[in-house]
Amino acid sequence: MSLLVKICGLSTRSSVEAAIDAGADMVGFVFFPKSPRHVSLDAVTALGDVARGRAAIVALTVDAQEETISEIIASLRPDLLQLHGRETPERVAHLRAKFNLPMMKAVGVAHRGDLGAAHAYSTADRLLIDAKASADAVLPGGNGRSFDWRLLDGFVSPAPLMLSGGLDAGNVGEAIRVARPAGVDVSSGVERAPGLKDDAMITAFVRAARAAAG
Repeated sequence: MSLLVKICGLSTRSSVEAAIDAGADMVGFVFFPKSPRHVSLDAVTALGDVARGRAAIVALTVDAQEETISEIIASLRPDLLQLHGRETPERVAHLRAKFNLPMMKAVGVAHRGDLGAAHAYSTADRLLIDAKASADAVLPGGNGRSFDWRLLDGFVSPAPLMLSGGLDAGNVGEAIRVARPAGVDVSSGVERAPGLKDDAMITAFVRAARAAAG
């Protein structure tokens, strides 16, 4: 199976078009008001229409209530939900059944012991291994921090593994060679400033990832 490339935190038509034109497989939209990448329900409908049928549409939420998730689904009509909070394996299974959508669960990693929690998420359709946020971090992801990818050596993921955390065009090739993930996910690594995507950086990232994947 070829490597999946996901560009997350998109908020403008230009960045969505840039991601798709570059060959991204997935485009992600963040629904978390504390994030500089947060998009409103009104704005995201049009953005989703740009991507529909051209790339998989991912809605990222953080410990969201089911009513909120329902509203997101109605506005965006995503292909997949990304759960980036403290959702338990049971919660993932419940949401998957309730909304009849595939689930991607994010798990933060700083040391090998953190991978123990990831084994429980067999209820997810994809597992996203991200750099673990610091205790005082406002955001659970998108902080531009990486982790030691060698921690994944020998890790048997319960679901296809996506790699995230501090990736950019300069290091994604090495990350792919070391971790051998099923896919890579970038947000802050293709931005000029928090929340402001750069079209050229998006293109460079996708090219670098594809080159490394062979």
